[in-house]
Amino acid sequence: MDKKQYNQFSQQILDAAITVHKEMGPGLLESVYELCLLRELQLRGIFIEHQVPIPLFYKGEDLNKDFRIDLLVAKEIILELKAVDIILLVHEAQIISYLKLTDKKLGFLINFNVPLLKQGFKRFVNNF
Repeated sequence: MDKKQYNQFSQQILDAAITVHKEMGPGLLESVYELCLLRELQLRGIFIEHQVPIPLFYKGEDLNKDFRIDLLVAKEIILELKAVDIILLVHEAQIISYLKLTDKKLGFLINFNVPLLKQGFKRFVNNF
C-alpha cells in the first residue's frame, strides 16, 4: 500500500467514524461503537476485520496469549477504539505497541466519548 492509498483509507475511516458518532452520539460502550463502525466500513465496501488476535511472544516463545486489535482495515490500518472521558498516555502506548508488534505503518486511536469526533481522533505512524 502506498501513501496515497493510506491517505484515501484514512479519509474514509474518519468519515465513517464521524457518521457513526453523529448517528449514535457519545456515551455508549466501546463495543457498540466497534460494531457500528465495522458495519459502516463494510457498507462502504472496505475490507475490515474485528477483534484480530496478535500472539504474544516473549524471547521468541509463544506464551499462548493474544492481544486483540479492535478493527483492522484492509489488513494494514489498526483502529483502536475507546469510549472514555480522557485519553490517557497508556491508550496511546497501546496503539503504538500494536503497530510495532504487527509491523503495521498506520493506526488511529478513536475516542467516541467526545462532543465532536475530530476531538477524539488521533493518528499514529510506525516507520511511515
